[in-house]
Amino acid sequence: MSDGESHFYLGVDGGGTGCRARIEDAAGAVLGQGLSGPATTRLGVEAAWASVRRAVDAAIEEAGFGEAEIARIHAGIGLAGMRRKGAVEAFQALSHPFASIVFASDSDTACLGAHSGLDGAIAIAGTGSVGLGLVEGRHLRIGGYGFPISDEGSGADIGLNAVRAALQGHDGRIPQSALLTEVMRRFDDDPAEVVAWMDRASATDYATFAPMVLRHADQGDAAARRIVQDAAAQIDMLVRTLFDQGAPRVTLLGGLSGPLEPWLSPDVRRRLKPADGDAVDGAIILARRAVEGRVAP
Repeated sequence: MSDGESHFYLGVDGGGTGCRARIEDAAGAVLGQGLSGPATTRLGVEAAWASVRRAVDAAIEEAGFGEAEIARIHAGIGLAGMRRKGAVEAFQALSHPFASIVFASDSDTACLGAHSGLDGAIAIAGTGSVGLGLVEGRHLRIGGYGFPISDEGSGADIGLNAVRAALQGHDGRIPQSALLTEVMRRFDDDPAEVVAWMDRASATDYATFAPMVLRHADQGDAAARRIVQDAAAQIDMLVRTLFDQGAPRVTLLGGLSGPLEPWLSPDVRRRLKPADGDAVDGAIILARRAVEGRVAP
């Protein structure tokens, strides 16, 4: 084989819920895959890297690689939280057995994967929400500054609005509905229980109410429909702003992307593009670019 054909490529997608690794040959054939637990910078460099290595080691084992093959691997690693100050430098200082390694945010690799490495953007609607893009070397970022001050249209935001409306319904400030009754039932119809829960609730806790809200909205519940329509309007705004700032194409991603898409405005839905691939695909694109001398996402 020629030098170009002898390369292997490793892509890693590490997030708050888990880490995935995949090894491909120069032709794109999958040789090995691996999974492990969370791999986000919030865990610290050592813990995140240990999780990455567990997923990578599993992929290497499945591929049947020895030291000679491992030394021919070019790795692209996308991790949640890599935009934290000093994170990239800390990971780049780690020792590794690969031919090359490059690190990026998991959102960058998701964007690369969604558009096969071409310029474009992603609007993420999950527990949080954010708009991100790569356009002519520019990084776009819209929203995503953290719940509760931002992340509009997200699962956490939907949950917050549901709990707020449930309290309003309990007080008689707005008409009761099946959704609001079910939310308050979670707290034994006691506002004091809601307040006690609020004191320790995280964005993830609020987001657990999102499926309930979407279910009631689909069943015609007026309060639920208002909440979902407001959330969809926020995602509409996110997508339109990405286009306004130069993104030639936008893909909607995240756990709520499917349930929310039917609620988006017709013009936004028409302009959305399905994802070509995922964040692991994007990480492999990153690794291939490193070989070509183009390391920036």
